[in-house]
Amino acid sequence: MATASVAFKSREDHRKQIELEEARKAGLAPAELDEDGKEINPHIPQYMSSAPWYLNAERPSLKHQRKWKSDPNYTKSWYDRGAKIGQADKYRKGACQNCGAMSHDIKSCMERPRKVGAKYTNKHIAPDEKVETFELDYDGKRDRWNGYDASSYALVIERYESRDEARRKFLKEQQLKKLEGKNNNQNGEDGVSEEDEEEAEDEDDLRVDEAKVDESKQMDFAKVEKRVRTTGGGSTGTVRNLRIREDTAKYLLNLDVNSAHYDPKTRSMREDPLPDADPNEKFYAGDNRYRNSGQAMEFKQLNIHAWEAFDKGQDIHMQAAPSQAELLYKNYKVIKENLKSHTKDTILEKYGNAASEEAIPRELLLGQSEREVEYDRAGRIIKGQETTLPRSKYEEDVYVNNHTCVWGSWWKDHQWGYRCCQQLTRNSYCTGAAGIEAAEAASDLMKANIARKEAAGEMPPPAEEKRPATWGTDIPEDLVLDEKLLAEALKKEDARRKEERDERKRKYNVRWNDEVTAEDMEAYRMKKVHHDDPMKEFLN
Repeated sequence: MATASVAFKSREDHRKQIELEEARKAGLAPAELDEDGKEINPHIPQYMSSAPWYLNAERPSLKHQRKWKSDPNYTKSWYDRGAKIGQADKYRKGACQNCGAMSHDIKSCMERPRKVGAKYTNKHIAPDEKVETFELDYDGKRDRWNGYDASSYALVIERYESRDEARRKFLKEQQLKKLEGKNNNQNGEDGVSEEDEEEAEDEDDLRVDEAKVDESKQMDFAKVEKRVRTTGGGSTGTVRNLRIREDTAKYLLNLDVNSAHYDPKTRSMREDPLPDADPNEKFYAGDNRYRNSGQAMEFKQLNIHAWEAFDKGQDIHMQAAPSQAELLYKNYKVIKENLKSHTKDTILEKYGNAASEEAIPRELLLGQSEREVEYDRAGRIIKGQETTLPRSKYEEDVYVNNHTCVWGSWWKDHQWGYRCCQQLTRNSYCTGAAGIEAAEAASDLMKANIARKEAAGEMPPPAEEKRPATWGTDIPEDLVLDEKLLAEALKKEDARRKEERDERKRKYNVRWNDEVTAEDMEAYRMKKVHHDDPMKEFLN
């Protein structure tokens, strides 16, 4: 209670004060008013509503809880959008080159680009926009309702009121139509049918006064007390006990600890708490029941399409760009339906539609003829009908390049050919019987030559393997070295080694001989020094 009185109260006054506060909280008494005539919420605790003693408050008030330091930068004004402040007669330096306004430049100009700007024509100078600056604090910059015009909400209220009025009018017209129909039926017939009785019951229900209820409906109401419209209390005339009509909570359907798990954070229970109960009598069968209903399956198909499209190289991601993924999926479904319809139309155009055609006349179905036809036990025709050869999709009886047989009429050595000339080349020209004789003669001549060479023992020399010069040549085992050439090669090797030690004595014009003989190779081997040889120090 927001009161400024701190004087001593008797027990009776204190009891009355407590009863008054309880009545105010219950909404049975009007709320207390402050100095400005505003209602004080009775649910505010006393330590918040009571003013300190040093404020000397004579009447109850909540001013001590309000902000008493005014912000000098705070303002309720907002940008005056679309306002103009003045219009010049000629172009000014620094103005927009397109329209001539001083409040923006040519990059920020929202006017249509002129063929010749105002800077050069000095005509049709646009007025300057009203530019305002507000110094807002941290909360003001982030206030999403800053600049909102509350008077514009009257349009929303008007729209809802008109909708409610139209609804009431429609219901009234429906009720009048039913009453008019009932009166006509009563005047026309004395007896009342079952349908008329049902309509009469519905009309009676519609006209039942809300204040008059039968004893069975009185069970659903608690004790009713008249309330006043206050800040802390409601203004209803009846209090319905809502717990009577509430359904049992899902986590109370089965109290077994091993039953379906209930997650209190997400309020979800995926499994069925009563799996053995009758499905027709169950009100709740688990959250998994709704996974395959509604738009859940369509959302799964959307995810699958996004995954498959990404695997095939499409730049699509369901979480990063859901709108793009949904648009692509819609286009995909449209293209798929168009392709299906196109395929169906093509098949119908090619083969026709037997379902839409007219039925075959009974004269043709049950007709008789004098043609004699014999069938075997399997139902195949054995006499009375000429067998028709199946027609190939390829061209038949087409002869090219003077051939008298088609390609594929000859088979030899796992190759196809022409039977007329026995050639195995597809685009060859037909040579007839002369070509066959020439081919046989050439084959006989080749066989005779092979037999003659085998009889004479003339075998072709084996092909020598060509090896590059960098690999060197092979030395036969029965090679005999010339002593004189070997001595010269040793001298050359010694001279070469001396030249390597002192390159300054080498002349400018030097002739190199790249040919390596067997004696040179033997001299190189004889003079070669192995680094792992323990006697290498005694060689030179």
